[in-house]
Amino acid sequence: MMDQHKRERRRALGAVIGCSAAIFWPGALTFGFPGVMAPAWREMFQVGSGATGAALFFMLAAVGINMFLVGRWQERYGIRRMIFLGILLTACGCILAAYAESIFMVYAWSFLNGTASCFVYIPALTLVQHWYPHRKGLVSGTVSMVFGLAAAIMSPVFGMMLQSLGYRSLGLLLAALTLASGFMGAYLAREPDYTAGWQWGKGAGTGSEKRNRSLTVKETLHTRSFWFLWMTWTLAGAAGISMTVLSTGYGLSLGLPLESSVLILTAFNLTNGTGRLASGYLSDQWGRARIMSLAFLAAALAYFLFPLADDLPSSAILAAVVGFAFGTLFSVSAPLVADCFGLDHFGAIFGLTFAAYGFIAGPLGPALAGHLLDLNGGDFVPVFLYLGAFSLLAALSIRQVVPPQDY
Repeated sequence: MMDQHKRERRRALGAVIGCSAAIFWPGALTFGFPGVMAPAWREMFQVGSGATGAALFFMLAAVGINMFLVGRWQERYGIRRMIFLGILLTACGCILAAYAESIFMVYAWSFLNGTASCFVYIPALTLVQHWYPHRKGLVSGTVSMVFGLAAAIMSPVFGMMLQSLGYRSLGLLLAALTLASGFMGAYLAREPDYTAGWQWGKGAGTGSEKRNRSLTVKETLHTRSFWFLWMTWTLAGAAGISMTVLSTGYGLSLGLPLESSVLILTAFNLTNGTGRLASGYLSDQWGRARIMSLAFLAAALAYFLFPLADDLPSSAILAAVVGFAFGTLFSVSAPLVADCFGLDHFGAIFGLTFAAYGFIAGPLGPALAGHLLDLNGGDFVPVFLYLGAFSLLAALSIRQVVPPQDY
């Protein structure tokens, strides 16, 4: 029994490490690549900020379409198969981006990359919460941290690689790196032996854990909490994802060189990543909705102060606050969904909340921000004000998401 317990302990840790390794490159490409490449795309294809901002719309649309489907498919085909497929699609997307000859091929890459991220992110979150049901916030925060932190690490590296290797060689190298680390991670991402009654955490292996009934997707759609969570993803998602395309451009508008402007994006991605672990852990202790509401209030204040930021340090600090709130949305929403609706259909239900992020946050966030910049001659003030209002409304909305006492 002790040997089996040790083996399961190692498999649990291996699953967290494997999921983190698999999600690294999808995270770097989602949150870092568009922001760094946007100036290059504008120059390569002779387009404006609205056109490059629309690239994230296609990425988010793919997320909205595929998150729910992947949640359903993982119940049928298994988590590891989904992750393997996601890694393969991510690498194919890198190759497509490398050979892009128009902004429309960039849109195709965005859609494919968003689809690929679904095949890794949802299964990874599901798996680690099954291994650690009493530490859902901590382990989902760990995976989410890697997803966001990858871009903070790689954004400045992307810039240097672009200058030293060239655009096409950069894309091909990213495809090879994605396959190498992603397949290794997928191999480690093994599911618990449910037939043996394994439950990690308090009462691990004893079968003594009291488990509430999981709601079906249909039952979930009839709850008030689901729709307020859906609204939160719309508002906070739009406010957060917009910073990935606004940050570098705002630095350039201040007269900063590209190398310095990218540091604003790096600050955003740094807290977007590291903050996920902190907010996930804190949500286990102090409550999911409370932590999310405080984070969104801080983001609203940061956006309202952004028009006053006229140098690199202040801009980076405010971007970091927005990044923390955005990371909190990802890391704490996952265990909140599990708390409210159970784990049996977690993938499908969490995928439905992502539909708000995918279909609505994109047009309301990066796409609208880009067009407003074009219409107002590059004036960021109206953009920052409306994104701050979105964050404030999200802070109010999430307070209405309350896990049922018994279901």
